[in-house]
Amino acid sequence: MIWSSTGKSIAGVRQSKTHKALLAVLALCLSMPALTAVPTLLPSECDQRTFEVLLNKTQEKSDARAVWLNRSVLRWPKLSDSGIFKLYFSSTGNIKTAKGQTVSGSDGFLVLDSFHGQLPEAVLSRFNYVAPGAQLNLRPSELDQLPSLHKQQLLLVSQDNKGRTLDFTTAQIAGALDDLYQDSESVSDLGIKVSSNSTQFKLWAPTAQAVSVCVYDNANSKVSSRHEMKWGTKTGVWTSKINSNLQGKYYRYLLDVHAPNYGLVRNVVTDPYSLSLSENSQRSYIADLDSKALTPAGWEQSAPPTKVQQQTDMVIYELHVRDFSINDKSVNGANRGKYLAFTEAQSDGMKHLSTLSKAGLTDVHLLPVFDIATIPEKNCVSPKVEGKADSDQQQKVVLASASADCFNWGYDPYHFTAPEGSYSSDANDGAKRIIEFRRMVKALHDNGLRVGMDVVYNHTSNSGQNEKSVLDRIVPGYYHRLNANGDVERSTCCDNTATENTMMAKLMLDSTAVWAKHYKIDSFRFDLMGHQPRAAMLRLQERVNRETGRHINLIGEGWNFGEVANGNRFVQASQLSLNGSGIGTFSDRARDAIRGGSAGDSGEALVKNQGFINGLGYDQNEANSSVSARAELLKASDMVKVGLAGSLRGFQMQGMDGNTKRLEQFQYGDQAAGYVSQPSEVVNYVDNHDNQTLFDINAYKLPLNTSADDRARVQVLGMALNAFSQGVAYFHAGIETLRSKSMDGNSYDSGDWFNRLDWKFNDNYFATGLPPARDNEKNYALIKPRLQNGLIKPGPQQIQFARDGFTDLLKIRASSSLFRLATAEDIQQRLTFYNTGPEQNPVLLAGHLSNSLTGKKYEGANFSELIYFINVDKKPQQIKIAAEGNKAYELHPVHLSSDAADKRPATQAKYQPLDGRFTIPARTAVVFVIKETTKP
Repeated sequence: MIWSSTGKSIAGVRQSKTHKALLAVLALCLSMPALTAVPTLLPSECDQRTFEVLLNKTQEKSDARAVWLNRSVLRWPKLSDSGIFKLYFSSTGNIKTAKGQTVSGSDGFLVLDSFHGQLPEAVLSRFNYVAPGAQLNLRPSELDQLPSLHKQQLLLVSQDNKGRTLDFTTAQIAGALDDLYQDSESVSDLGIKVSSNSTQFKLWAPTAQAVSVCVYDNANSKVSSRHEMKWGTKTGVWTSKINSNLQGKYYRYLLDVHAPNYGLVRNVVTDPYSLSLSENSQRSYIADLDSKALTPAGWEQSAPPTKVQQQTDMVIYELHVRDFSINDKSVNGANRGKYLAFTEAQSDGMKHLSTLSKAGLTDVHLLPVFDIATIPEKNCVSPKVEGKADSDQQQKVVLASASADCFNWGYDPYHFTAPEGSYSSDANDGAKRIIEFRRMVKALHDNGLRVGMDVVYNHTSNSGQNEKSVLDRIVPGYYHRLNANGDVERSTCCDNTATENTMMAKLMLDSTAVWAKHYKIDSFRFDLMGHQPRAAMLRLQERVNRETGRHINLIGEGWNFGEVANGNRFVQASQLSLNGSGIGTFSDRARDAIRGGSAGDSGEALVKNQGFINGLGYDQNEANSSVSARAELLKASDMVKVGLAGSLRGFQMQGMDGNTKRLEQFQYGDQAAGYVSQPSEVVNYVDNHDNQTLFDINAYKLPLNTSADDRARVQVLGMALNAFSQGVAYFHAGIETLRSKSMDGNSYDSGDWFNRLDWKFNDNYFATGLPPARDNEKNYALIKPRLQNGLIKPGPQQIQFARDGFTDLLKIRASSSLFRLATAEDIQQRLTFYNTGPEQNPVLLAGHLSNSLTGKKYEGANFSELIYFINVDKKPQQIKIAAEGNKAYELHPVHLSSDAADKRPATQAKYQPLDGRFTIPARTAVVFVIKETTKP
């Protein structure tokens, strides 16, 4: 029943004139915008920056321990269902109570019954993380009131038989809204839709009491018109259609909504479906992405390169837009750090990318280029920085201007589907972001490079009533994942979104579809993808493929942690849960073995925990005196082979213990080392934007007296292990130039200074100051002497050696499809490791790939057989492989080329067919091949 706060029934079995009159009053109260107590809406309010509290400015705070499981049933965890439960409501947000007191300020209440029925399996599965407790439901006759009630303040109260409050809380609303508005998922045109003679606005805001769209003639003008929007009762979508083509103008939404712990607020907010924006994301831009006005010359004819036929063909270069050109003096000054830098074909940076593309690079993955909350788009600063090798002066300048400078990695989403404005030539012109982004994509495509985006749908930069919160100011409490008290979870570092909720998942799918279709994006890298449901990612894959008519490659971080860990809330899109999906996850197995230690190491562990390429067991540093070094090296060697075999669950290999077993039987900590079903599902890397660069981690781990030449060779070894691994190959921009961040372990906001690239190949920027204390001070005792060590910093000769070594590795991988086999079956049949088991020589890896299977020639193999060796030791190594004797092996053509980076293989690498003996130079990766036309 519905009751007034006086306790008299206003909804029940009996019908009366009084009852009908009260219902009419209630309906009027609940149908917005006509609330008599709400201040009159003036056009000038469209010009307000953020919001104002309209009613109940002193509302008492309440947690949200209860959870709506669907439209009618809610659960109050850790509470018995014996007692009296009421759901109080107030259109003005005036409800107040305290334990031992009665409730005041409500417009009425619903009496809730204990629920002992059977909930649908989907509901039980979705909310299995919610602790047991009182399960309560509304009566069927009251359900039609819920859409209106959710527009108000709601308070769930447990009372004694005298009406005194025993406990009270609010309820988390996602389950109710998803059930009430099931039709909302099928709305295909949320946001803006422009035609020749009309402009349509649609906003999903089911809990708003009133919504208007404010239209502005330009980015800075006062409001030109305000249009009330009509609410769709089945979808929760507010709609306004204006009989005019408004392309090029700007808009915002003005809505009245109840915000928990604030009261009734009037928010001025941009569109979560914004396609572009004005400066600093103040206003959404009205755009038709199919319009000629937003299409650069040649865009319609431009097509993505076709060099990737299967996901394992991908060789990815992870690049930050600003890093790419801000330090490149060959780029026009106005274009440095901008999208348009990629259109300057004769710049040093673009010539380098063109060289890499011709060698075999397939994809450039751009760090976040959606609208970012933390980069000022107007008057951002570029401070002048200088100082000695180990000085703290550089970081002082950088940190002093960090919030105002032009740099950030960009993992702070503001608007998911609009290009970032700081990378455009004029952030206050919504059209230029779109056009210049497309020109960047076209320029990369014209260079034979596909374009990938690093996308961050797992969190937003803000929530609640914060100025830079968008989603939560439209549907408070819906879009973010909440903990048991109703607070926003922040395990990802920021305010976690809830992609298990229907409309947050829809926003993610709709957004990626726009990027893939309208910007010709070829692949996506999902930040912290393990915080998203596997089911949502599978739907996303189908959606982007369907929208574009081609396969869009999906990869992401499948880390398993936080409130969703181990499937606590849903089956995750994580490493161990994506088998059979075709979606790739980054593998930490070989990464840790190659580098040494783990991403979380600090202090002495950074030095002591050496890895496969930097001395473990054969070139121990001053901190590593382990007596079990050989055993540790054997274990690392096994884990590196796991990576070379694509981390496949079913691949069989002899381990250090002498037993031949599946890779899923090898241990990586408390997990299986082999974890994927197909090679397309693994992304191999030794270096990316996170943590120390490979050069800097080697600065910790290699003995201090290691020469600059050897440091460059070690870098090439790391790149070679990645290039030879089955699966997707992923490289951090600058790995080939010995990129250093002066040992900064987290350069996300460390300015241009600690994130520079040099396309003249003269400097890697090691020893350019102590890295910011914020994340590195605990390691200063180790960092300072290394920055002072003149042996560590390379010169142009070493940088150019590593650059050319990377190019050679790209050529080698591209030369044969045997390095990028398509299926697990192919890998099991065609890849064989030699030199395994307890008696192996652990500093030498040997992998054989065959195209000689009876009746099964592998397309693109180009060689009948090949065998690769990686010698990580400081001295040459020999190995005799009887099975490879009496064959026609010769060095790979890249090694024999006159412009080969490393001249040693051509003169020092040997094959003796009589006994199958191979000689491999120190710290070198070598490939021998048998040409298809050659017979032994």
